Amino acid sequence: MLTRRVGAPHLELVEDAVQGALMAALTVWKDETLPEDPGAWLYRVAYNQLIGDLRREAGRLRILEREAGDLAGESGHPAASFFADEVRDDMLRMLFVCCDDAIPPESRLVLALKTLCGFSTVEIALRLFTTEANVHKRLGRARDRLREAPPDLETPPLEELRSRLPSVHAVLYLLFNEGYLSARAEQAIRRELCDEAIRLAALLADHPVGAVPETFALLALMHFHAARLGARLDGMGGLLLLEEQDRSLWDRERMRLGAEWLARAASGEMFSRFHAEAGIAAEHCFAPSFRQTRWNEIADLYSILERVAPSPLHTLNRAVAVAEWQGPEAGLAVLEGLVPPAWLVGSYLWDAVLGDLHRRAGNLELSRQHRERALGSAPTEAVRELLRRRLAVPT
Repeated sequence: MLTRRVGAPHLELVEDAVQGALMAALTVWKDETLPEDPGAWLYRVAYNQLIGDLRREAGRLRILEREAGDLAGESGHPAASFFADEVRDDMLRMLFVCCDDAIPPESRLVLALKTLCGFSTVEIALRLFTTEANVHKRLGRARDRLREAPPDLETPPLEELRSRLPSVHAVLYLLFNEGYLSARAEQAIRRELCDEAIRLAALLADHPVGAVPETFALLALMHFHAARLGARLDGMGGLLLLEEQDRSLWDRERMRLGAEWLARAASGEMFSRFHAEAGIAAEHCFAPSFRQTRWNEIADLYSILERVAPSPLHTLNRAVAVAEWQGPEAGLAVLEGLVPPAWLVGSYLWDAVLGDLHRRAGNLELSRQHRERALGSAPTEAVRELLRRRLAVPT
């Protein structure tokens, strides 16, 4: 909301003002009574700091003159005005701003995840399979572009919004994934991120630009995964393997919603990566048990996913499904001849899968080697403990 008032070029000043307001709240609210409307209090403090910062910078007179008339008599949040086809939710609106076509695609993701979703550079680097140094470079390029943007955040034409939709989908997908398996050491699952991703995706599905099969499929995928959140942790907060989960704890209402969105996604001729991934998640959700899962169907869906959105990660997952369907040797055969890129070799995922397949195939020495590398590159202790159980080699 603050960015909308003063313009995208001042995004860094807005970030500083919001951080200042949060720090002030930690001090003031500890010693005084909590305000009736904490959100309005935070907005007012951040707004005052932002106006002060703008006054101290040259070249901001036009903005100050525009805001001066609003300052007197204003309380709480300002009234919002919208155009007929405008994105009405501030968070979703800013996602479209961050996904401006003029910003390089990789920088759009970094900007949105850092500025709007609150990801650390470590979390972004993990999600994008890159280094923290690259994250900083991409963020700098995105902010340089926003400084050149017009100061008013008018709603772009619908066609321009449509061109930004794939990037918005990508941000929401990564936001949900961070909630589903967090990179934070102290928190394996962050439900609030999953809930926010679903909320924003639902708002997107209601907008003329976002009401498309890809959005519906993304929502289906989120609901199917969210249905299993309550069964993914043990009593001590540790992660559970899929075969260890109590399926009676899975959320049937979420599964129903996932099925409804997936049915809506079937309209039209478009088949996206979200369609394939939602289909895979549905197979897991509606399987009577781990052993009774239709692994052949999942393997086929991963094959389709490889064609729709080529990635060695999808090949890796197909190998896992084939191994459950036809045995570990068949899974290893899928990976035979595959030369993984450096970003995948550096991830624990590659060694975790190979360690498990070699263990099950009886190649114990190879399994131990991959196990050690997987444990060494795992991002959190929760993931390491999961791998220790999964990759335990008989002695």
